Amino acid sequence: MKPEAPIQITLFALLCASCLTEWISPPMALAMGMVLALTAGAPFHSASQITAKYLLQASVTGLGFGMNLTQVWIAGKTGFGFTAATILGTLTAGWLLGRAFRVERQASLLVSAGTAICGGSAIAAVGSAIHADKRALSVALGTVFILNALALVLFPPIGHRLGLTQTQFGMWAAIAIHDTSSVVGAAAGYGDEALRLATTVKLARALWIIPLVVGVLVMTPGKKTRITLPWFILFFVLAAVIHTVYPQGENGYRWITNAARHGLTLTLFLIGTGLTRETIRTVGARALAQGITLWLMVAATSLLAVRTFLNT
Repeated sequence: MKPEAPIQITLFALLCASCLTEWISPPMALAMGMVLALTAGAPFHSASQITAKYLLQASVTGLGFGMNLTQVWIAGKTGFGFTAATILGTLTAGWLLGRAFRVERQASLLVSAGTAICGGSAIAAVGSAIHADKRALSVALGTVFILNALALVLFPPIGHRLGLTQTQFGMWAAIAIHDTSSVVGAAAGYGDEALRLATTVKLARALWIIPLVVGVLVMTPGKKTRITLPWFILFFVLAAVIHTVYPQGENGYRWITNAARHGLTLTLFLIGTGLTRETIRTVGARALAQGITLWLMVAATSLLAVRTFLNT
């Protein structure tokens, strides 16, 4: 293993520290991580990605202290219909596009699952169910990573340009942005209501991994696997329960949610450092074409839907 250069470590540490200040927004943090990875090179690659995974879970749980059960219930109920329709539509469109672009079957399914539900988590779960090879997993994760980064940067200005309300933007982000980290990052700068709705709907959406994986297992008999689930959703709900039952702790909850937002910003920086040149080389043109087309279809149709049916 190549030793880390002192200049890389120093730069990495300074950028990590800057993400804990008020000056760096989530999109800026992701961009900084990507630039560092593609220029000077980011140290501690494996450790950074593992840290990002658990820091994201802790940050989302912390955001739960800023909500109560009523808000969680209303948001989840509001997004249920949109979620069911868009997941089924995305998987169907992904299958058709995969055939049209002649994408390898496993990679096509993983790109579709990642777009339909929750990015990397869905890819990992479905990949485990079908015993996907490393090449297919790398292609799907790389495709979703690139589009996820674009969405985080592009969605907020588009939302402001179109005059989307916080409710509309929160729902749109939860449906059309792949990973939870980027959904929360995009919504955090749009407003508190957008953040509440986007976080809750996205986490509820992640639970659809269960029926999806079960369906995949039924269609691939003889293969047994363990379903990997985003269990931190339960901790998010538990945090909302604590807030609801003990509202007197508002000052403490405000501190926790503020720390969670900074944690999310640092998470996005660490995720950004995962965009290596190897990741870009791994993503084939056909899989990327499928992913881009599918993402644009989901983004456009969900935007039309929220503007039509959500007027608050």
